[in-house]
Amino acid sequence: MNIKRKVRTLGFPKKPKPKVPEQTKVEVGKICNEFVESFLKPQYIKPPPKDNDFNYVVDIYTKWRLNCFYFIAKYRCPGPNAVSLFFEDKFARIEYVDKNKFNLSYMRHTEQWFEIFTEISLKECIEAIKEMPHFMP
Repeated sequence: MNIKRKVRTLGFPKKPKPKVPEQTKVEVGKICNEFVESFLKPQYIKPPPKDNDFNYVVDIYTKWRLNCFYFIAKYRCPGPNAVSLFFEDKFARIEYVDKNKFNLSYMRHTEQWFEIFTEISLKECIEAIKEMPHFMP
């Protein structure tokens, strides 16, 4: 007996992730790196605290991976019981949707991305990262 079964999916089938045009990658990288240098680094990178064992931000940088652009903070762990001297943590993600349309997410304490805005411009993404506490490194 040859029975074919249909696989049921919950919700809608996933759309394929769009490929990011090379020109868009360059433009987004340039604009976001300028934002990191002009706002994020001066705002969040401070001189190391004296006599303190708490982690602190030492660098902020960006990186493309597939169709997502990440903002990443590098932390220093000065404590005597630290497992490593440094660790990195992604704190914001801009996902390419279409020409000048992006989804913006932040990393929750559960280590899951939570999407706040959908299909907004890059300028709106940067303003949200600048103003909303969800996107603090």
